[in-house]
Amino acid sequence: MHGFVSHFTTKLDAKGRVSVPAPFRAALVKDGFEGLYCFPSPHLAAVDAGGNQLIGEIERRLESFRTLTADHDFVATALYGISEVLKIDGEGRVTLTDSIKAHAGITSDLVFVGQGYKFQIWEPSRFAEHRAEAMRRALAVLSGGGPAPAAGGA
Repeated sequence: MHGFVSHFTTKLDAKGRVSVPAPFRAALVKDGFEGLYCFPSPHLAAVDAGGNQLIGEIERRLESFRTLTADHDFVATALYGISEVLKIDGEGRVTLTDSIKAHAGITSDLVFVGQGYKFQIWEPSRFAEHRAEAMRRALAVLSGGGPAPAAGGA
């Protein structure tokens, strides 16, 4: 098994740093990415993060749009233009920027959530809500009922 799996709850330290979970750091090393590529999720109150696999997925998605079009530029801005590459220090820590923390609502505690080719960083109570919704939707899809409707009947 490679990639990002499981979830880890941790805290920012007094200097605003957080230790990236060791299994996630190992996956980044295998992936050949130095640092941590991240951006505010365009559809969730979380941060998408990873390395070369995530960047490769973004590139594949962008290839489906004609360049120099509004759609291409909007997606490129959302996935590249507001992204950040964070340096991982010798002790496996990164400092999350204010914009990243604000998007996810992180003040002290946070959760790293593996998603295979990438992981997400969440504020714990927001993740608890998302996890319940994810389980509900996954159950509907996996039981053959097709895509589950969004929460609230939408």
